[in-house]
Amino acid sequence: MKLAPPPGMRDFYPEDMRRQNWLFDAWRNVSLRFGFEEYEGPIFETLELYTIKSGEEIVDQLFHFADRGGREFAIRPEMTPTLARLVAARANALPRPIKWFSIPRMCRAERPQRGRLREFFQWNVDILGVDDPLADAEVIAVAAELFRAIGVTSDEVVIRYSSRRLAAAVLQDFGITPDACERAFQLIDRMEKRGGESFVEEWDRQYKEVVSGATVLDFLASADIDTCLKMITRTAGDAAHATAHEFSQLQRHLEHLNVADYCAFDMKVVRGLAYYTGTIFEAFPRTLDMRALLGGGRYDSLTELVGGPRVPGVGFGAGDAPLFEFLRELKRWPETGSKIDVFVIDADTELFPAAQRVASALRAAGLTVDYSYKRQNVGKQFKQAANRNARFAVVVGQEYRDRQQLVVKNFATGAQEVHLERELLADTARYLGR
Repeated sequence: MKLAPPPGMRDFYPEDMRRQNWLFDAWRNVSLRFGFEEYEGPIFETLELYTIKSGEEIVDQLFHFADRGGREFAIRPEMTPTLARLVAARANALPRPIKWFSIPRMCRAERPQRGRLREFFQWNVDILGVDDPLADAEVIAVAAELFRAIGVTSDEVVIRYSSRRLAAAVLQDFGITPDACERAFQLIDRMEKRGGESFVEEWDRQYKEVVSGATVLDFLASADIDTCLKMITRTAGDAAHATAHEFSQLQRHLEHLNVADYCAFDMKVVRGLAYYTGTIFEAFPRTLDMRALLGGGRYDSLTELVGGPRVPGVGFGAGDAPLFEFLRELKRWPETGSKIDVFVIDADTELFPAAQRVASALRAAGLTVDYSYKRQNVGKQFKQAANRNARFAVVVGQEYRDRQQLVVKNFATGAQEVHLERELLADTARYLGR
């Protein structure tokens, strides 16, 4: 009987883990360079934490269960509710701004498809405790910097951004009432998936007497930021003018942070989740027909939903599966072969104990070191070292027996040197440095 992993889940052999760690390192390094701190949470939470935010309909999208005490839990499908719970619990003690990131494993009970799995890793980057649009620009800049870090240019990917408040003001200028905006957002969010014709039909069933679907479709296809800002500044009231001012600030910050070339305003970006309150954004390939590579926005009420005080927040999530699918399509698949610093070779069986002591000393110095588990001739050991992509081979041979010297071969240059054991082990950075 041949057993496979469950549908939508993956095995990670060492070569797969090297690739995962390559991406995790990029995520972590970019986060740290922007001053974010890493956090984690439990792999499952109370089911209520997710229904509070998204309603009972989300239950069908979760892997959920009851424990022996009858309490209902769900394996986490996203990290934002956990983040909100953590911040709400210590809201008055955490210094502002709260700049946190995480790389959790998560699960969703949905049909597996291209770039979307039931089990996945997701990079989450959030800033809480800041109302200023500078925080919105900063998290967008983090996303753009990730693309730079993995070798993806602004000609290959675009971060499309808009604003829930801006979109609501534009819809109200068309005559859509505030209480109808959320439903209108959901229609717009599904528009590109279902097609323009389907959007017009669905829109006209609900709003044709106010404004036709064809009119809205044409506007969404052509609207630029200046047009939208002019529309909403015609609206009476301070809120519309404040929204226009905030959005203009966001644009300036993106330019000053040197990521404007990765960004483009797009009124069609509204994101269907009701908890977004301001800036929203999604990253898409420019020339490939693929789902969003990441998405996020501003949420200013989530901590209140989980029993805490209001702590404004903005952030995004990026899954590993769509990013790897994107890199594969670009033929930018990372090559991450197994590598070690040093392979220690013994010239004969009697010298193997000395080789083990040398290997242990080099490991203690912080180097990655291996040797052959099978006693064999030097040539075969050199071949094994080359197969492991070792940077150096350290040979314990006749020189060691006669003068306590070690032969060091640099595989990159082919150069071979002889050093006293005590000198080599006392200054590994000099003799075996990168």
